[in-house]
Amino acid sequence: MHRSRASGADRKIARTCGWKPLSLLVLAALSACGGDNGIGTAETSTQPVYKAEIRRTSLGVPHIKADDLKGAGYGFAYAQAEDNLCTMADSFLTYRGERSKYFGADALLVARSTIGQPRNIDSDFFHRHLLSADALSKLIAAQPADIRDMVAGFTAGYNRYLRDLKANAGNAHVACRSEPWVTEITPDDIYRRMYAANFGAGYSNFLANIANATPPVAPAATATTASVRRSKPSATQLAALRIQLPELQIGGKEGIGSNAIGYGTAATGSNSPLLFGNPHWYWRGPDRFYQAQLTVPGQLNVSGATFLGIPVVLIGHNDNVAWSHTVSTARRFGFFQLTLASGDPTTYLRDGKPVKMTAVPITVDVKQASGQVTPVSRTLYRTEFGPMVNLALLNPALGWTATTAYAMRDLNEENYRLFRNWLRWNKAKSLDEFIAIQREETAIPWVNTIAVGRGNSKAWYADIGPVPNVSAAQVASCTTPAGQALAAALPRVPFFDGSRSACDWQNDADSVQKGAIGPSRLPGLLRDDYVANMNDSYWSSNPKAPMNGYPSILGAAGAEAPLSMRTRLGHLIAQGRLDGTDGYSGNKATVDTVKQMVLDSRVLTAELFKTRALPVLCAGPSITVSSDPLTREVFSPARTVDVTQACSVLQAWENKGNVASRGAHVWDEFWTRASLLPSAQLYNVPYNAADSINTPRDLKTDAPAALQQAFGAAVLRVQQSGFAENAPRGDTLFATRSGVKIPLFGGCGTSGYFTIACSENRLDKGGYTMDLNPNGNSYMQIVSFPDSGVEAHTFLTFSLSDDPASPYHADYTREYSAKRWVRMPFSEVEISANPDLKTRAISQ
Repeated sequence: MHRSRASGADRKIARTCGWKPLSLLVLAALSACGGDNGIGTAETSTQPVYKAEIRRTSLGVPHIKADDLKGAGYGFAYAQAEDNLCTMADSFLTYRGERSKYFGADALLVARSTIGQPRNIDSDFFHRHLLSADALSKLIAAQPADIRDMVAGFTAGYNRYLRDLKANAGNAHVACRSEPWVTEITPDDIYRRMYAANFGAGYSNFLANIANATPPVAPAATATTASVRRSKPSATQLAALRIQLPELQIGGKEGIGSNAIGYGTAATGSNSPLLFGNPHWYWRGPDRFYQAQLTVPGQLNVSGATFLGIPVVLIGHNDNVAWSHTVSTARRFGFFQLTLASGDPTTYLRDGKPVKMTAVPITVDVKQASGQVTPVSRTLYRTEFGPMVNLALLNPALGWTATTAYAMRDLNEENYRLFRNWLRWNKAKSLDEFIAIQREETAIPWVNTIAVGRGNSKAWYADIGPVPNVSAAQVASCTTPAGQALAAALPRVPFFDGSRSACDWQNDADSVQKGAIGPSRLPGLLRDDYVANMNDSYWSSNPKAPMNGYPSILGAAGAEAPLSMRTRLGHLIAQGRLDGTDGYSGNKATVDTVKQMVLDSRVLTAELFKTRALPVLCAGPSITVSSDPLTREVFSPARTVDVTQACSVLQAWENKGNVASRGAHVWDEFWTRASLLPSAQLYNVPYNAADSINTPRDLKTDAPAALQQAFGAAVLRVQQSGFAENAPRGDTLFATRSGVKIPLFGGCGTSGYFTIACSENRLDKGGYTMDLNPNGNSYMQIVSFPDSGVEAHTFLTFSLSDDPASPYHADYTREYSAKRWVRMPFSEVEISANPDLKTRAISQ
């Protein structure tokens, strides 16, 4: 894919300025080119195209002020790059499809994101295929002038920082600044990055399947003739399939989700509602959040967070509205089984008529072990539904054969409204306007929305975005045997017969795009007490007012929708505040109380089950363990594990995961294993939809062998880890910055933590470090609207910068560790009065 490395104007500036090591001559040249060299911006002789003021307050949070949206994007990109250049440059390579060129074909992406950690070669073909020039042209054509202005400014701001860095590198970004892949960008790079965010709950989960979807070889290749001639498996064969699903990054992996609670004025006891928002998200990589405020007087004044490389605020607040998001249970994609024309595996039949697939030849440059770069080509294919997908990676019986193939459709591929929606929200003047925008655009791609607004007594929950419009009759008549085989692994995902137009996704009278459910049939709830979501379905957004009657593709409901332990605790926390039963004073959701209760690090499974479990787990001084139910390791001979110390520690443990709590890791290791037991074997009282936040309950202890095996294996893991059974939580759970461990609190949702810090690292492999590819609390905000303005308290848990040389690499993390919420300046008076204020003007 051709792309221009820099505009003609940029190349001229680069030639003029030379970008040589600093000298008086270079400093003079920088002034002539409008550069500030990290010292200050010189005025140019002509009116600058882009200009902005970057005002950093405590912990480095930038407050970008500009005269127009181009300038806002310019300053925003400059600040993002100044703090996270290496991550951003690396991500632009990903979306450009150039990873293999620099890092080889088989290396995996270093940081996990919504695309997981695929091989470079698969990532490259996937992104070249879906983020093609044709796809970008459609996306760009649909953007309003405001978005185009912000993208243009953002591109210029990123390039400006790169030029300034080359002129005066200092000790910044030593990990990447000299690499050949750290180059200037074009607006297309930003549009690719923006568009890729659409696919987090759809195509991105099937990256390798799409990147490797090629037709069977010609029959002349005798070695594979059998596979070419293989026809589709029978219904009996399909029913027996074992499906190896890809890891679903959004909503399918522990820790990736979110908590959000919106309190109405009946709960706050004041004239202002209150929002608590807390995405559990990636701490590293391209989807890492970045916090900032953007101000264009008279047009825009918004504060919050966005993904790196995106020029609008995705979660945050303005003067009148605050919102957050949680991952939705609605399915946004589906599959179509194609019946192929005889003798042509790239032609399929629609109502008996042949339709030719669109061939998409793609060539990717690949660095070899020798250092030489060679081209590798594949021809991938598209249909009217979407790209072809290689489901043989799920099971060989689902491969592309001479008679059958599979296409995938993700509604967000045609959703060009997404960033227009968010920018309109950035400017919204009331909650009513915010809700109207959400219904008009129906664009939010794979998340729920929780919002509150000044002057409105109620809090808003909605799952209004692109969702496939499939009827119950279609599900019954159009689902193929392959779809039935996949139903257990991918519930509620339509897997239809693509040979019949009767199986196409339908339209409502108010559908905003083809094949999508209209907003009038999507769930929304306004309450003056509270609404909340912790990644279970729309149904349970307030247990006192369960929502029913919505299409099943949106998520389970009622008897089919048992809540996660995290969701149960979230509602217990939210409702406990109103009942006055949570141990804090009064029964109102005040800012000060919410700040404490959402970081209390309670462990619901310990609160519910520890007292009942300990007598059977600690019936003797030791347990003989034959296997580990978590790792499936078999011990031969069996291991005798002394549980005396572990039992003593758990008995004294206060059932929390705070930094100083002793015993949390022992319980976590136990419950992670115990939770693998079937619910009927684990609880005396099963789930009851009429009492959803209190069931299932009552741990079964009459047949304790399985629980004892889980506990013995857990204690063995702890003893082998090098961490004492009574080690403080902050010793076992931590983030490392510049070689220094910062103790953390919380845990994983499986154990029933509401405060999430979920490491993928095993305890016996160095502890629950948040340094690799963890997920957990990320951009956190508590926002209310007093008469005096906006009151916002925030955390960016992993800190603002990925650069160890930055002063903003660890400071926010230390504040989070100490639970010191940051009162975020928002008004001009607050920003000007901040004791850590540093101001810098840039222009070109």
